[in-house]
Amino acid sequence: MPLLARSIQTPLHIDVRRGAVADLGRILADGRISAGGDVAVVVGPGLGERVVNLIRPTLGSADVYTTSGGTLDAALELSGKLRARSYDAVVGIGGGTTVDTAKYAANRWGLPMISVATSLANDGIASPVASLVHDGIKGSYGVHIPFGVIVDLDFVENGSDRVNRGGIGDVISNISALADWELAREVRGEPVDGLASSLARMGAEAMLSMPGDMTDDAFVTVLAESLISSGLAMAVCGSSRPASGGCHEIMHAIDSLFPGTGSHGELAGLGALFCTFLRGDERRFAQMSACLGRHQLPRLPADVDLDADQFVEAVAFAPRTRPDRYTILEHLAMSPDEIRRKLAEYVEAVTDR
Repeated sequence: MPLLARSIQTPLHIDVRRGAVADLGRILADGRISAGGDVAVVVGPGLGERVVNLIRPTLGSADVYTTSGGTLDAALELSGKLRARSYDAVVGIGGGTTVDTAKYAANRWGLPMISVATSLANDGIASPVASLVHDGIKGSYGVHIPFGVIVDLDFVENGSDRVNRGGIGDVISNISALADWELAREVRGEPVDGLASSLARMGAEAMLSMPGDMTDDAFVTVLAESLISSGLAMAVCGSSRPASGGCHEIMHAIDSLFPGTGSHGELAGLGALFCTFLRGDERRFAQMSACLGRHQLPRLPADVDLDADQFVEAVAFAPRTRPDRYTILEHLAMSPDEIRRKLAEYVEAVTDR
């Protein structure tokens, strides 16, 4: 993935609570975001349209565009529409694919972008990265971090429980990503940004120990704030390094080879647990396995309808998804037979807990 523009700039507005969407008009009135009120609103085919109808009085004469698919082509098509007239800002309302499409399109023309998340599937709600599919492979594209992030718990509550729980897997995968970063420092001398590490670690540690579930406002608030903190970590260091290691290599490999088996967060959590097992970190493995199990997230390939052969193929392919990244997968450089043996040991370790 290309390096992001290094900056410690944070969003001008972060709002996580019930009723937060009602303040969208006030946020857009901030002269640093929209001087003239000419705003483009990007929504997905589902809940985003409902949000627009509810906040229409605060949007004035904003143009509304519907996008779907989460592909680079869709983002480029939206970018062309944004170029048709002069906008002050772009508002992306919906799940991760809608927000990422809006981020990429806004970034093409240097427009401020407000992220209004209706789900908590992954840390894309506040990250300087747009994950988009191109030629059947999901890639990560550096963009400007959103100027504002709104998470309205009312809309999250009405969303898919499975989709929202995926965010838990994405957050705790930071533990594995940070371990990979430290490994790269030890082996290759790669610099590690302490502030970025701390931001990424805070949310992950909170999720590992936070009581409650997606029915509890306090838990959902911490999850949302943890995802935002993860996005800020990437903005601070100028890359996705603090939140993406071997865990995400496995996730991207499964996405490419066996699409539709699991969500971003589900696969990132599974990949993180497997990578942690490969490191032999029994304490972290126990913590992460317990957290994933508690929230009914995948821990075994079978949980996402993958058999052993498919998972071995994905792990072998994983380093090719991020050829510039050094993780436990590159460090061990396992053959398919070695991966298969480790997988058998891993399955036994998970089922024993």
